[in-house]
Amino acid sequence: MKLTVVGGGSTYTPELVDGFARLRDTLPVAELVLVDPDAERLRLVGGLARRIFAKQGHPGRIVTTADLDAGVEGADAVLLQLRVGGQAARQQDETWPLECGCVGQETTGAGGLAKALRTVPVVLDIAERVRRASPDAWIVDFTNPVGIVTRALLEAGHKAVGLCNVAIGLQRKFAAILGVAPGDVHLDHVGLNHLTWETGVRLGGPEGVDVLPKLIAEHGGALADDLRLPRTLLERLGVVPSYYLRYYYAHDEVVRDLRTRPSRAAEVAEMERRLLEMYGDPALDEKPALLAKRGGAYYSEAAVDLAAALLGGGEGTGEDVGEGKGSGGGSPYQVVNAYNAGTLPFLPDDAVIEVQAAVGPGGAAPLPVPAVDPLYAGLMAQVTAYEELALRAALHGGRERVFRALLAHPLIGQYAYADTLTDRLLAHNREHLAWA
Repeated sequence: MKLTVVGGGSTYTPELVDGFARLRDTLPVAELVLVDPDAERLRLVGGLARRIFAKQGHPGRIVTTADLDAGVEGADAVLLQLRVGGQAARQQDETWPLECGCVGQETTGAGGLAKALRTVPVVLDIAERVRRASPDAWIVDFTNPVGIVTRALLEAGHKAVGLCNVAIGLQRKFAAILGVAPGDVHLDHVGLNHLTWETGVRLGGPEGVDVLPKLIAEHGGALADDLRLPRTLLERLGVVPSYYLRYYYAHDEVVRDLRTRPSRAAEVAEMERRLLEMYGDPALDEKPALLAKRGGAYYSEAAVDLAAALLGGGEGTGEDVGEGKGSGGGSPYQVVNAYNAGTLPFLPDDAVIEVQAAVGPGGAAPLPVPAVDPLYAGLMAQVTAYEELALRAALHGGRERVFRALLAHPLIGQYAYADTLTDRLLAHNREHLAWA
């Protein structure tokens, strides 16, 4: 099969390539195409990718190109991992919101909206070109903000599924604590992208024994430290929130912290510089340890499992998805971003949610979710409303649409802040917004 990675010059790519090499029985890739407009990054990343394949004895061919149309032609699946504006734009997203006392972050709040406005039109253009060149290809979106971008793709009628590594990271963490194989851990994972909670941790599948109370009781301190939240909060809630919930549950503390240290964008930019230097070493034939600090842990495994399921790499079928029986490529269930379609009754059907789903060639079918506590349902409903307004702003432009999206976001919510942030967002992003 042929897979194409748009944004193939990303420093993430060797993580993905390593997964393709190690898990070739799950996903037999004959041709991997890395597409990127940056010729130098593509040369460095492509060279390392070929050496990784060679070292691990993978027979597949790796092609690098700046020609998107050629790169996606005949592809069975296209993975999107792009950053419009690069780390320079991310640096802005993480700094100017702080001037107004709001969280500066690349996927949520005002910075997340800026990224969505830059990204959605570019992704939709790519998707249309994929549809023309390879109408049966699946699009796997790893580009943030995943929920908004995936909703844009689905509304435009594309065969798309959104993917995030938060769930697989927690699954691996819980499995290590419990001393079991990751595949034995099933998460009751519910929410929106970057707004999720683990309300159960089950051994053996969706009907297995819930060991979350035991995990919190015996390991709550370590879990809370990873989240940078108080252990007492986890004990009071009885759930494990994703680390993105710190922006909501400890907003003012986060703002104070962000104002006193270098931005994550600056850290990542320096890390990328060092990684690209390493990638240029012809003796390097494996992903370097530094890459683990870049973020995206277990992305490759999640991507392989998802692509294998969508492309029929196991016993699942489209009919299986409809019946919730699962799919190939490892675990029969996977946490993905897909249409709500009645799964969470307090959200619109066309909202994009992040939950466990049965995945197969027919797509992703969310599994039933038990009643959600109003404490989480209310925040999900508010952020869903923001995401709908954000998508309308990304598709149609206009200062007033940007203002309405910012006013709706629970991390902003005051008209004076929303007005000021709108002006600053537009000032910092005019070169990326045709309508501005």
